Amino acid sequence: MNKLYVIFLFALLILFGCSENKKKSNQPVYLDKPFLQDFSVKYYFNNNTFSPKKVRIDRNTNIQILALNKIYKPSNGHFQYPGKIVIDKNYLPMLDMNILDFITYKDKFVYLTDEAILSNAWAGKLYIPYELSNANIIAGGNNFDFMISGGGKISYLNKSEKIWDKELEGEKIIDIKFSFTQNEFFILTSNNLYVYSVSNKEFKNIINNDSITCFDISDKDKNIVVGTNNGYFETDYTGKIINEINKKLPWTELTNIKIIDGHKWFGTTKGAFMLKDDGKFNYYFGERWLPGNIVTDIYQGENKNVLILTDKGLGEICFEEMTLYDKAMKFERQVRERHIRYGINVDISSMENNDVSTNTLKKADSDNLWTSMYLVSQLFRYLVTKSDEAKQNCFESFEAMERLHTLSGVKGLFGRTFERKGYQEFDKEYRDFVEDYWYPGYNDMVSWYHVNDQWDWRSTASSDQTVGQVFALTLIAEYIDDPEWKKRAVTLLDNLMTYIVENDFYLIDKNGKPSLWGRWNPEYVNRFQPMIGDRKICSSNFIAFLQSAYKHTGKEIYKEKANYLIKEHGYLENLMRPFSEIGPAPKDADNWSKMLSEEWNHSDDEMYFLTYWSLYPYAFTDSLKTLYKEAIKDHWNYIRPEKNSLWNFCYAMTGAEDFDLKESIWHLKEWPLDMVQYETFNSHRKDIEFVAPGFMGHKTKEVLPPDERPTLKHNMCQFNLDNTSRSGEVSAGHTFLLPYWMGRFLGVISEPKK
Repeated sequence: MNKLYVIFLFALLILFGCSENKKKSNQPVYLDKPFLQDFSVKYYFNNNTFSPKKVRIDRNTNIQILALNKIYKPSNGHFQYPGKIVIDKNYLPMLDMNILDFITYKDKFVYLTDEAILSNAWAGKLYIPYELSNANIIAGGNNFDFMISGGGKISYLNKSEKIWDKELEGEKIIDIKFSFTQNEFFILTSNNLYVYSVSNKEFKNIINNDSITCFDISDKDKNIVVGTNNGYFETDYTGKIINEINKKLPWTELTNIKIIDGHKWFGTTKGAFMLKDDGKFNYYFGERWLPGNIVTDIYQGENKNVLILTDKGLGEICFEEMTLYDKAMKFERQVRERHIRYGINVDISSMENNDVSTNTLKKADSDNLWTSMYLVSQLFRYLVTKSDEAKQNCFESFEAMERLHTLSGVKGLFGRTFERKGYQEFDKEYRDFVEDYWYPGYNDMVSWYHVNDQWDWRSTASSDQTVGQVFALTLIAEYIDDPEWKKRAVTLLDNLMTYIVENDFYLIDKNGKPSLWGRWNPEYVNRFQPMIGDRKICSSNFIAFLQSAYKHTGKEIYKEKANYLIKEHGYLENLMRPFSEIGPAPKDADNWSKMLSEEWNHSDDEMYFLTYWSLYPYAFTDSLKTLYKEAIKDHWNYIRPEKNSLWNFCYAMTGAEDFDLKESIWHLKEWPLDMVQYETFNSHRKDIEFVAPGFMGHKTKEVLPPDERPTLKHNMCQFNLDNTSRSGEVSAGHTFLLPYWMGRFLGVISEPKK
């Protein structure tokens, strides 16, 4: 190690002295006011032969869908509980009609059949027969006048007469729309966009372009938004270009455009998107949002909702005003309803067609870690709100983590998870990545054990699971106001750290041998060259563990061991090493080092930031605290592009005043209410700037919003773009609730302001 660097660090210790820094920070605070949260309610067709054409809603909030020349309606859909699309039997005569098109006219349904224009509104008095053959499009004018078309023929008529007709030879009419302010019909064909003036009966071609696929008119902006098979452009009402073609879109093959409340909505062959005020897009793609990916129609729904019709069904994008607190409480209920297994916070799996009511509570390697994060979220919630429910949730999770200790049968050793006997196969778990590295047989062992005739227990506890234990036990010991529970937490922490210290800084597993990942011994830690991340993280984590144990037990051995590792084995130098110096192993390194450093380990970020809650507050001296803060800031700056509220708030715990509060709130607001892991794709997008991934794995210049990307856990690369897995639902307990309640606990998020 660099001896001069060690001398420099200890010189800083002397320089700063040992007095505690009492200076208060002046951190910004987010006022938790209502915002619009989007989520989707989906309705599916029962087969793939429907060829849906159009969706509309009337003033009674009835939604109708035109498919196969019949009228259908959505039935019994709710958030995360999809509905179905069924035939609309409200008006029996409609079942015998051949419906070619329909519109909402003056907030009522008007239908184009193969015989007439008609409506069931206005006491059924609207009935206009017509003679045009092959009619399939209708648009309404100002005063019960309608334009219909079929093929290349147009007919403009009202109840008493046919006003005007036209045939466009060699062209097929795609769509007709009416401008109420201009009193003009706009007619889109396969080659041109025409305008017909009702006032002077003038018909003219304003745009010639054979790539146009769709359009909409904005009476407010007095312009036309024109979609093509490769982007969109804007013109005035005369066809003069206002904005040149824009191809920097999530997808450029446009099928539909609708202007809703001043926002441009686009349908494509790969989902839908809305242009936001900041020039970026909300992208609604995949089953988190839509039943199918090919959009056939978009229409404004009830309140602020938007109806998006696709090849496989209807997606209703709902916008609900809520505060971050409101959002958190939705997740609180969701977690309690379907993410608790024996007190353990878990994901769910084995869902049938993404139906959360068909779920199975999933066992996972990291049950212990996810539970610790949920536990702390409930602890923070209790400390902020004094909620008895939160306190009970916290204690229930603690009992589950405590049981991971008692089931092992070894004082100080804990497990990954547990299950009732007979429901877990005791298969050998082959690990090819430890072939010829760890002790013989480790790559082909059984980690499950029978505890008794009732329970089975899984061993192989690891460093990240130890982080979870220390994180939860530390914060319970520090903040809980119940002496008995505090004592239980301190006892577990003491037992765990005594077990590791007495075994030469190894976590000895049930089989009597060190766990693969539970190793903090200098012989192991310093075997890695300085650029290998494990050398840094093992040092950082373990010094934090020892500091917490010393703080809460008062046992000098923990402080002595920490100082021994700092002074004799360079653990301070290791943990202070800048992240800019962490990277791939050199060519002459051993295979284990190369495997561990092939890419950035995002799970390490989670391990670092959770243990910073023991590293920084429990520093033995104020000078050490200053150094730790420097190391934490260096780490935070390195992962800052992720805009992750959990990392940002863990950094804010140090008193930092610039911790990206704005980005943190963006992260929490954009977090999806629907956390089912759907197939997700973004690599096709044309609105994002791609970069070479590099060591960190960042594939784009800027991270996508959480509700558009596949990654819903903090320990994964937030710049991942695609995921073909449909593996279940992630719990909000360790993903959203922890950063939200941490922000509340730190005082950087206010109580809700209605």
